Amino acid sequence: MQTADSPNSASLDAAQQPAPAPASQGFDPQHPPEQGLIDACVHCGFCLTTCPSYRVIGKEMDSPRGRIYLMDAINQGEVPFSETAVEHFDSCLGCLACTTACPSGVQYDQLIAAVRPQVKRNHTRSLPGQLFRTLIFQLFPYPDRIRLLLTPLGLYQKLGISKLVQGSGLLQRLSPHLAAMESLLPTVTAKSFQDNLPEVIPAQGNKRYRVGMILGCVQRVFFSDVNEATARVLSANGCEIVIPRSQGCCSALPAHQGEEEQAQALARQMIDAFEGTDVDYVVINAAGCGHTLKEYGHILQDDDEYRDRAQAFSASVRDVHEFLAEVGLTAELHPITDGPLPLVYQDACHLLHGQKISVQPRQVLKQIPQVQIREPVDAALCCGSAGVYNMLQPEVAAELGQMKAQNLVNTGAKLVASPNPGCSLQILKHLEAQGHQMPLMHPIELLDRSIRGEKLVS
Repeated sequence: MQTADSPNSASLDAAQQPAPAPASQGFDPQHPPEQGLIDACVHCGFCLTTCPSYRVIGKEMDSPRGRIYLMDAINQGEVPFSETAVEHFDSCLGCLACTTACPSGVQYDQLIAAVRPQVKRNHTRSLPGQLFRTLIFQLFPYPDRIRLLLTPLGLYQKLGISKLVQGSGLLQRLSPHLAAMESLLPTVTAKSFQDNLPEVIPAQGNKRYRVGMILGCVQRVFFSDVNEATARVLSANGCEIVIPRSQGCCSALPAHQGEEEQAQALARQMIDAFEGTDVDYVVINAAGCGHTLKEYGHILQDDDEYRDRAQAFSASVRDVHEFLAEVGLTAELHPITDGPLPLVYQDACHLLHGQKISVQPRQVLKQIPQVQIREPVDAALCCGSAGVYNMLQPEVAAELGQMKAQNLVNTGAKLVASPNPGCSLQILKHLEAQGHQMPLMHPIELLDRSIRGEKLVS
């Protein structure tokens, strides 16, 4: 049986990998950005105001249109695939807001997804940059590895060392990237140390569906309450739930940063974990994970053994809000407050722009008695989390986080509903930095409380 730390490592042999292109040349021949997709851009500029990196940096080359110009110039041999070019590609959050805004239907998501592995293969980063990325990609996608660090991390938080480190500013001076990572650390709890859900959870009442459930990597360690709430909600609405022990990371973190071989190995492991489970759907409660799970056909496009299986797996994936809106709620819902509850729903980018899911979470929340949904200014603008972007590009991410937190507070809502763990950590960090004590919960946690008749503590 595979474990979360032992993904199926089948991948192209090193001899089959294309030779890296010299820095003075263009992209290598393995899936470069397609010229046809580049040519679809008419350079109208509608993407500019929706692009978070352009909003903050203010330079054309740090916008989708500018990056497409750059891809075209590299393809045509007019400019080299240089360190400067890589900096402009790195500044992209991958939020995909431009794909929603583009009147020409430019598939920027496919273009930037093609560039990331090119950067990985053809650009040598600084030693500190390489080490930091190695830390991220060899730690976060593996829950068992994260758990090895929980005891020292728990003591670090419990003894107040974290507050001392943040207050001193020393880590910020030594490494802004490590400082950003440290500032986003969730609180270690007793539940963080183990998975608390059985492999099969029966449906309550009449069984309507048999669904697989994905636990995530960071999600299962630091947001186990969300997973437990998801399981209760699905069960209460007639779903038998299957949770394979052999599942690992969905591969979102490495896939979004061009770590192609790792992403492919993790995707194969996930497909293997759910094959033979005879589920109707595979349900996920984290926005970024869901987007990647639906992209397995692309991630494994060159794998003759897994290509068709990947497409079939992706076709079965449903975001939990998408699933519940599609099949309908059967459980009785109760008020979770004694009076009206004004809340603001935070659109996670990979749910809104990547999966085109926006109405369904609001539909689900509106069914809870007393809930009133308020809409923030710039609802579609990224919060700055973007997977690990807030650790790799902390200055840009911080400015976006400040804007997002202020816009949420300005709605006058009493609570934030956020469907993605990365967004939640980023928003909580900046709410606290601005002195706001605004609680944040996953929409499914609110639905779970409503089904159980459990009131929120004011």
